[in-house]
Amino acid sequence: MKNASGTPDRQFGTLPSARGFVPALEGLRAVAAFAVLTTHVAFQTASSTGSTIHRIWGRMDLSVAVFFALSGFLLWRVHALHARSGEPGTARPARTYLRSRLVRIMPAYLVLVAAVFLLVPQNASSSPATWTANLTLSQVFVPDSLVEGLTHAWSLSVEMSFYLVLPLLWWALVRLRGPAARWRIPAIAATAVVSLGWALVPWYDLGLPERLNDQILPPAFASWFAAGMILAELVAAPPGRLAALARHRHARWGWWALAAVAFGASTVPQWFTEGFVHPSGPEFAARTALGAAVAFFLLAPVALAPAGQRFAVLGSPTFMMLGRWSYGVFLWHVLVLYFAFQIAFVPMFSGRMLEVWLVTAVVSTVIAAASYSLVEEPSRRWLSPRRDPGALPVPGSGSVSAPGSVPGPEDRDDDDTAPTDGAPTDGHPAANPAQTNPNTVAT
Repeated sequence: MKNASGTPDRQFGTLPSARGFVPALEGLRAVAAFAVLTTHVAFQTASSTGSTIHRIWGRMDLSVAVFFALSGFLLWRVHALHARSGEPGTARPARTYLRSRLVRIMPAYLVLVAAVFLLVPQNASSSPATWTANLTLSQVFVPDSLVEGLTHAWSLSVEMSFYLVLPLLWWALVRLRGPAARWRIPAIAATAVVSLGWALVPWYDLGLPERLNDQILPPAFASWFAAGMILAELVAAPPGRLAALARHRHARWGWWALAAVAFGASTVPQWFTEGFVHPSGPEFAARTALGAAVAFFLLAPVALAPAGQRFAVLGSPTFMMLGRWSYGVFLWHVLVLYFAFQIAFVPMFSGRMLEVWLVTAVVSTVIAAASYSLVEEPSRRWLSPRRDPGALPVPGSGSVSAPGSVPGPEDRDDDDTAPTDGAPTDGHPAANPAQTNPNTVAT
């Protein structure tokens, strides 16, 4: 293998983010979670269109791309390291990986589903099929399954689809190992570019039921996951030019400026329709591409940072704490928003965004903290697979290679981190069942 200068270099995975926990990524997850919350509050208070600042609030749904990219990065890096090591097979058993994902996501999510169906009157008459679709995170594949208080979970459904497909992706690239690993980034990037064409296919003319939204089906967002997977490949490879660009402690501002430019482009009304609508295919493809760029440029300076580089705000105790609770914030904020108008004595769609935002953010954070302490962590302790004491680590990866082995503490970030990684994701709560239109982009 060779480094960026073309000289022999057998060192791979030397960047700190190639292994273990990355505090600043936890902080970024918190930022993205509250950005999603902001977009939903803006929509429900009629503050997401009509002016520059309103368009900014309304387009913060692109932070969902950050969550998807985080999943791609954290779950793929162990396989990128494994490929660079040239070892046979894959980095971890699929069964163990899938179990850890279910343990991380489902307990807190099932509590939310029960609360939504029991507390929201509109959901009382939901059919068994709707219940089943939401309980199994398959609602994007079932017509009319987005219900009040859970409309945002379409993106968690997309995330779960990615989790299920990931072992197939491991095997698809299994031959690109050792010296051939240099072809992994081009292969992932090509797939991402091709996926942007999803929105250009006339799916309804080809037989897709009109009550399904083709723009929230999983293949539409492959580029967002690919952004993180490419970063995982970069941190696993011998440090090259991109890593060098991130080494200076001020370089992050350049990366984040590029993210701001991509985000700003998505708010230009001459280019993109305002609000939650079902855009044309070309517009959706362009907005998705901008989302991938935003995610890549936001995460790159953290993922490619050298040893010793600190992110004082993102890695601070406050942001770390909010990052731990971010999955709960994502899960509960739409249901909280449903009741926030009553708590704040504010009519829906009447403005007063700040008041509604404060109520939603504070109550969601409190519930998220309780969810983390009472549901998420206990479930992980009780249900997560235990480490096999005899498992042998893969050289250079810190992962487990013995067949049937399970992840240890060094793999915690790769398999047990919050989904969005995830799952804080996106979607918008409808004011009433009539507004839950599957052909309206729930971003």
